[in-house]
Amino acid sequence: MTTTIIITFCTLLLVAYLFNLTSARTKVPSVILLLVLGWAIKRGVEYFEINVPNLSAILPVLATAGLILIVLEGALELRLNKSKIPLIKQSILGALVPMLGLSFILAYIFSVVSGYSFLQCLTNAVPLCIISSAIAVPSVSNLSEFNREFVIYESSLSDILGVLFFNFVILYDSIGVSSFGHFSIQLVAIVIISFVATLGLSVLIRKIDHHVKFIPIILLVILIYTILKVYHLPALIFILIFGLFIGNADQLRWFAWIDRFKLEVLETESEKFKDLTIELAFLVRALFFILFGFLLETSDILNLQTLAWSIGIVALFILARSLQLKISGLPFKPLLFVAPRGLITILLFLSILPAQQIPLVNNSLIIQIILITAIIMAVGIMITKTEEEEDNIETIDESQGQGHISS
Repeated sequence: MTTTIIITFCTLLLVAYLFNLTSARTKVPSVILLLVLGWAIKRGVEYFEINVPNLSAILPVLATAGLILIVLEGALELRLNKSKIPLIKQSILGALVPMLGLSFILAYIFSVVSGYSFLQCLTNAVPLCIISSAIAVPSVSNLSEFNREFVIYESSLSDILGVLFFNFVILYDSIGVSSFGHFSIQLVAIVIISFVATLGLSVLIRKIDHHVKFIPIILLVILIYTILKVYHLPALIFILIFGLFIGNADQLRWFAWIDRFKLEVLETESEKFKDLTIELAFLVRALFFILFGFLLETSDILNLQTLAWSIGIVALFILARSLQLKISGLPFKPLLFVAPRGLITILLFLSILPAQQIPLVNNSLIIQIILITAIIMAVGIMITKTEEEEDNIETIDESQGQGHISS
């Protein structure tokens, strides 16, 4: 039995790695293939009547670990300098405004249709309106530098701002001046705690000379995040601040006190830390989406009662995104298609208390929206890459033709 588990585990992760390698050629995001792989394994297990224990309890654990590592990976890759300020502004607006607008619109629709309170419907609507960096970031590795950076900024900020907004909605029975004041105090507290924790972890990265040093740092990051969550603090802000500090240590030289951290050593170690984070993020992400695909029920995917709702909600997402891109002056292709829902949607949906859930937002609706947005993204990226390749071929042909004429 042990040998079978080890062989299965290693084989699945190697297949996931193969998907990651070939996604540039196939133009199909690896996440789609992982979901299909997990679903196919479940069908095989049922066909051969293999007894598999209930794995659903593992999904929230993998989702939390994946969220931490993916946001940390994205923060480590973000470069903070003056040239990035316009991009950062566009990303913040792109992450915040559509998420808030869509949440309120969907909450109003759910409230009218279902008869539940607006605040309860808002709790269920927010997870649907957050772009998943877990799906978006690895899927745009082959796009242009600007599009790739925008998606990394936008999806990472969407995760963080979406979780902040979700926590705000579920923590307060009513929205008013007192709730905003209390939440503002929480934000100030988390920034201070994040700053102190980041400095402490940075010192550890620089000073630990043991051959095992980065795994304890990552474990401390996860531990701090979990403790902050226990006290209902917006813990993803800590992950973002820590990742930005470590990834942009060379940009902080204009602070006089920063020289005490010996930035040359910190920069060298941060590159190694970043490499390990990327590999761990791949590992957890692959396991999560294979398991999620394994737990998918065909009846949930093909549920016709929720399919119309799913298509209508996704159409609303696309309409809102097209307006956002037009107002911001950003290119429609491929950014219009790159707004998938995924890991963060599942994680927040699972964290809604049963008393706060509404029947309309169920497993079928969540799964269908995730699959539809992922398929739209895959098709959009394929179309965009094909057009770019054709343009490159035409450009080469024209240049060769001009060369023959001049000769």
